Amino acid sequence: MIKIPMFPLSIFPLPGEMVPLHIYEPRYRQLLEDAENKDMAFGIYYNHVSNIEKLGSLVKLESVIKRHSNGEADIIVKCVDLLSMSKLFRTFRDKLYPGAEVELWNVDLSEPMDNTLRQHFSEYMGVMHLSHPEKSISIFDVANDLNLGFEDRLKFVQLPDDRKSPFIITRLKYQIALLKEAEKAKDVYHLN
Repeated sequence: MIKIPMFPLSIFPLPGEMVPLHIYEPRYRQLLEDAENKDMAFGIYYNHVSNIEKLGSLVKLESVIKRHSNGEADIIVKCVDLLSMSKLFRTFRDKLYPGAEVELWNVDLSEPMDNTLRQHFSEYMGVMHLSHPEKSISIFDVANDLNLGFEDRLKFVQLPDDRKSPFIITRLKYQIALLKEAEKAKDVYHLN
């Protein structure tokens, strides 16, 4: 277990995902300052009733997009790992922002997806008229491209490793079917 700064939010970023945040509360402006000056990671605890396992994301500051004259800021963070939280503290050490006792998952983003998933993902990208590099990308990259809802994200990360790929393939097939139906509908209706 380690203690880290924590930012409770109603979002659940997955490893590899970039997330924009608007920082306005004084305590989180202090967290931003520390993240910049100390190059430290912090947690985003998925603050939702469905998160009974108390899961969250470990993120690092990627960039500050804009600083507002009133001290607020628009930033981009990147999820680098997942975490399980055991305790949430009102403050982290002598800081204004919260902290938590967590266990990191050590997600390996260099582990490539399996071939069946790669085939379905290639079909999905083709239907979307997008190309993707042929490099080995992880299952989390596919999950991020699908833009899963928060409930699906929770289900996905809690699945055993051998069930993750079938779960994502099911979501890919559903999206492919929807996209193909939308494409057919375009051909049926003619503008006058």
